[in-house]
Amino acid sequence: MVQKINLDGKEYELESLTETARASLQLLQFTDKRLQELRNISAILIRAKNSYIQGLKAEMLSQKSGFLFDELE
Repeated sequence: MVQKINLDGKEYELESLTETARASLQLLQFTDKRLQELRNISAILIRAKNSYIQGLKAEMLSQKSGFLFDELE
């Protein structure tokens, strides 16, 4: 089976690509993979940040009220 790629709605057979085009395709695939990894890391960091904010708020409320909110869980 002939392998193809789709760029801007056009299909190209991998066999017909020049060496330069194949190298560019590999770099494109690497870049796409790395961007997805960075998006995943960003999502994890945002979740961690939000958790730290919640913990900080709870700590500040506990300090003001004298009541330990984390013991409710």
